[in-house]
Amino acid sequence: MIKVDENDPVGELEPSFPYRDVNIRRNVDMKEFYDLEAEIGRGKFGTVYRCREKSTGLSLAAKFVGIAKRQERRSVEKEVEIMRALQHPRLIQLYDALESSNVMCVVLELIEGGELFERVIDDDFILTEKSCSVFVRQICEGVEFIHSKNILHLDLKPENIMCLSKTGNRIKIIDFGLARQFDPEKKLQVLFGTPEFVAPEVVNFDAIGYGTDMWSVGVICYVLLSGLSPFMGETDVETMANVTIAQYDFDDVAFDEISADAKDFIKSLLLKDKENRLTPIASLKHKWIVSPPEPSENNLLDKTNLKRYVIKKRWIKAVNTIVAVQRMGAKMDF
Repeated sequence: MIKVDENDPVGELEPSFPYRDVNIRRNVDMKEFYDLEAEIGRGKFGTVYRCREKSTGLSLAAKFVGIAKRQERRSVEKEVEIMRALQHPRLIQLYDALESSNVMCVVLELIEGGELFERVIDDDFILTEKSCSVFVRQICEGVEFIHSKNILHLDLKPENIMCLSKTGNRIKIIDFGLARQFDPEKKLQVLFGTPEFVAPEVVNFDAIGYGTDMWSVGVICYVLLSGLSPFMGETDVETMANVTIAQYDFDDVAFDEISADAKDFIKSLLLKDKENRLTPIASLKHKWIVSPPEPSENNLLDKTNLKRYVIKKRWIKAVNTIVAVQRMGAKMDF
């Protein structure tokens, strides 16, 4: 059995490369500098390949995004600009960016531990409330740094929380494609995100803020502990209607053995008024994060619901990938 290291990670692992100040290289073919290997991901925003830098032999991830339209180009440029400011151990790191023939290649740190939820549902993985606390604490550390740079992630969800390795307990937040610079003095509204994880102010097209990301952290925590989604409806419209009223409960038997501190942590995040939600700094001081229940043979978490949840997500992701491929018409020729 794989039992996650429930001790807080001490220090930081040596990064695969030093932090880099990346500027987009125009009219440069990435294949001059990198060898493409296997495809490792595909979605509506592009295709990701494992690659190897020719000069160093360093393994990396290369995301290719079509930028034929001005809006597509600006979107990728904005993502690169934001990632340049986000040099932190809990966040995926930018290595290079190259543009050629209406395609942008964003070269990123390669993270090989897989999605957090995919990893913890493995039959050999023992999930406890304390291990959940260790994971959530690291998410809050990453969000704290993002917010310190006046940036909102705006797409925090399980698929965007990755494990550094198959055995360790360190995670990284990925995918800054929807992230935005944020000026608290100016009103910012957005109407995008994943319905299941977006905050009420997004659905209502009200002003968003730092608390918008923290709502998503609360939903992730709820799902990780129980395998249940607090606002999921039969359709996206129903899900968003549930989000707007911000009503949920802990009545399911999945929460019978979950500590009062864990429930209080979630309740402190899933508040309709974004200004009343815990900040990342306050979250890191919450009792459930600082001193979660010690694990025992009697308080291992039942992963049945979580497995069903992840399997359903896999199916939806597969369908979306097929749709994305059909929209592209054919595989991009790199």
